[in-house]
Amino acid sequence: MAQYFTVHPDNPQPRLIRQAAEIFRSGGLVALPTDSSYAITCRLGEKTAQERIRQLRDVDERHHFTLLCRDLSEIGVYAQVDNRQFRLLKANTPGNYTFILEATREVPRRLQHPRRNTIGLRIPAHPVTLAVLAELGEPLLGMTLILPGESVPMSDPLDIRDRLERQIDLVLDAGSCGIEPTTVLDLSGGGIEVLRRGRGSLAPFGLE
Repeated sequence: MAQYFTVHPDNPQPRLIRQAAEIFRSGGLVALPTDSSYAITCRLGEKTAQERIRQLRDVDERHHFTLLCRDLSEIGVYAQVDNRQFRLLKANTPGNYTFILEATREVPRRLQHPRRNTIGLRIPAHPVTLAVLAELGEPLLGMTLILPGESVPMSDPLDIRDRLERQIDLVLDAGSCGIEPTTVLDLSGGGIEVLRRGRGSLAPFGLE
């Protein structure tokens, strides 16, 4: 049965954030609010939890995980970022974007795109997510919480608990956070390729 924590969306209670971090450290799967939609998340090194996410989403190894990071320095540990890419990231994070970049050796091969050796990364602009990341001191792996056969992410925390209470370990309820996923931009090929139009505007990249 999934645990259920009601957290303040702007000033999350430190006690609940610490308890959530312990659930992550024990290998748990957590429904986490972000600035675009709810995501299903786990720690980077938890292979079993990662497979549980793939099964829950019904996706194979070609579907990217997203690495949720606290800041640009953390992104730099897991992705190869040149000066141009760094300027783009600095100007548009935290925010509603997922960036596809070449992975460093810190990213396990099983999490990289099988042919391109890339990884999706983002810095979410949500106080609850950032509080959890700060408490853990490491990034999280996640995917947008869209169930098989559905076209939009889950947005009601009570509905998430009711439908997934035997498949996940914790719901962090910070209220509804929308149903529009991030805009996904591929920076790995030297230019900017839009892989998915979402909540993040394309204007800052000269693509509108």
